Amino acid sequence: MKIILAGGGTAGHINPALAIAGTVKEHIPDTEVLYIGAKGGMEETLVPKAGYRFIGIEVSGFRRSLSPASVAHNMATVRRAVTSGIESKKIIKDFQPDICIGTGGYVSGPVLQSANRLGIPTLIHEQNAFPGVTNKMLARHVRKVMLANPDAQKHMSASADFVVTGNPVRKEIITADKTTSRKILGLDERPVVLSFGGSLGAEKINRSVADYIARSGKDGRYQIIHAYGKFGKWFPDLLKEKGCDITKCDNLDIREFIDNMPICLSASDLVICRAGAMTVSELQVQGKPAILIPSPNVAENHQFHNAMSLVNANAGCVIEEKDLTPEKLTQTVDEMLKDPKKLQEYSHNARKIAIADANERIFSVIKECVGII
Repeated sequence: MKIILAGGGTAGHINPALAIAGTVKEHIPDTEVLYIGAKGGMEETLVPKAGYRFIGIEVSGFRRSLSPASVAHNMATVRRAVTSGIESKKIIKDFQPDICIGTGGYVSGPVLQSANRLGIPTLIHEQNAFPGVTNKMLARHVRKVMLANPDAQKHMSASADFVVTGNPVRKEIITADKTTSRKILGLDERPVVLSFGGSLGAEKINRSVADYIARSGKDGRYQIIHAYGKFGKWFPDLLKEKGCDITKCDNLDIREFIDNMPICLSASDLVICRAGAMTVSELQVQGKPAILIPSPNVAENHQFHNAMSLVNANAGCVIEEKDLTPEKLTQTVDEMLKDPKKLQEYSHNARKIAIADANERIFSVIKECVGII
């Protein structure tokens, strides 16, 4: 089988595409995979590193501003919309795929439109509770729209053919065990709080978690794992200003990046994080109570909608960044950890809405579209 994947701009579009490629290769090892992404995008680095062939095309999105720079950018975007379609058509003709799958981002638009015109079966996968612009545009033209969250359906064309598959979650996340993970990390029976704001870090989250982390460094109340991100290297100094020297606190694990997330996530009792689609799916699979702080700097405010899917299922709580303060966050952490029954309820409800077999569901849809029994 030959498969083209198209998606990019953020890891939230790229990682699901890579997971889909991995699932197909697992079932059909001789599958040929081609990934079409944007030149200069994150995918240009991540896809070859994952071992897949990559071709980049020139594509960009529109800006809403009327500044001279934005007007010039939008004119270039119109030009690229034409050239990217021509490039996509040529690549598809040369590769001759059995199926083409888009995971969102501007680059998937011209690729899937070209595949449709050439009679290639097409699918899209929408990771968020509120769909992106490109997937909304493509929905009525593809064979199937695979949804991670059923809430997305009401925001898309009623004529589309929907199937709920969930987001593909890493096997390491699904199988990680809390007791084993705590032993690996050397943790005891005190509550464990895991917090992070993404690989780059989120300044508002870093500043807001500092109070209860510094307090725990002094009184040992909680065990903390916190990742401050690439742009948060000042964070240990902030804790020191608050009277907490992390080098002398064995209950604090403060680091730039979490490279063993399955272990840290499974070991935790409470998670504080953004509400990216993949993160929310991993919380559900692990059944982790969470305080979600959606990023306000994303298209269509989709992280807020992701967070509310947990809140509406009584599986977590949300604090919008505009309302986030160190005092409010500390109070929320304390209230949640003082109520084991509530935590257990959140955990149970999160697992209830989890889709742990998303990879297999997605592969079943692919098989159906290409006529594999």
